[in-house]
Amino acid sequence: MSDPAFVLRPDARVSPQPVAATLVRLVAEIQRVSWPLWIEPAVRARREVAGLCRLQTARGLTVLSWMALGPDADVPEDVRWLLTTSRLTGARQERMYAAADLLPAPVRALAVANWTWALGSPHGGQTTAAFLAGGAYPEDGYSAAHATVALLRLWERRPETRPPLAAAWAAIRTTADWCKAAELRSAYGAPVPIFSYPRVAPPPGVPVRPWITRLLGPVDGCDTG
Repeated sequence: MSDPAFVLRPDARVSPQPVAATLVRLVAEIQRVSWPLWIEPAVRARREVAGLCRLQTARGLTVLSWMALGPDADVPEDVRWLLTTSRLTGARQERMYAAADLLPAPVRALAVANWTWALGSPHGGQTTAAFLAGGAYPEDGYSAAHATVALLRLWERRPETRPPLAAAWAAIRTTADWCKAAELRSAYGAPVPIFSYPRVAPPPGVPVRPWITRLLGPVDGCDTG
């Protein structure tokens, strides 16, 4: 049996072991998607954002699963299927969903906690929009700023987009925070817990798309109909 990739503390916090450099690079690469720089008042634009949210949630949880499983993870040498930003369908979708299924429960709980916090916090929209846009356009402040505004307006004006945007943010944010904690462990030689926002009850009647339930699992208080 290989050494575990993380330690579960008595307080249920997760402390990761050092992460392979290839996975650290993947965490940055999967954040680069074409979030819109403005939101047109059209159904098509909202559908495109919804598709990107599903892609980012699945990609984030796939890489998070590989990190959480450590040496036992079946990380392929060729990850072009993961990095392409085309619509998530078919065998590629099933491959990511299967990887997400292998997430250890304590690790999945981190992503779920972040997701519920974004939905329940008055700061969820700003936090989500800024993080997603910044990761997508790390060398382009102009595009990052416009994407932040576009995603924030979508969050504020279309409540049904909040669960997908929060799911994408939670998956990628948890994965990035895993890398930060692992880096600090390597630097200081002591376990460092992964930061996560507190789990809260989502607002009553929050509509949750089936793919969110499929990837994150059922959450009390959410409408999965």
